[in-house]
Amino acid sequence: MPEPVQEIEVEVVEIDGAAPVVTREPEPVQGERRDWRQWQGRVRKLDSRWWPLWVILGIIAIVLALTVGVVVGVIFVIVRLILNLIRAVLR
Repeated sequence: MPEPVQEIEVEVVEIDGAAPVVTREPEPVQGERRDWRQWQGRVRKLDSRWWPLWVILGIIAIVLALTVGVVVGVIFVIVRLILNLIRAVLR
């Protein structure tokens, strides 16, 4: 029966009195730093793939602004009617 092969991991410290040249691959940039580097040219322009989202968000913003405007208008009209009614009663 053949014997199983054993693997031994070693580190070369010195060859003929000189340390070997260590070549290291550059470490990959961490995810967070790499993500920000991709945004450098894209901060000022919108990605065209997201236009449906911007349209929907714009419609929601317009509806909210109009709703707030209508509510403020109705409150203003009610206050004016109450003030006119009070003036009419006090005359």
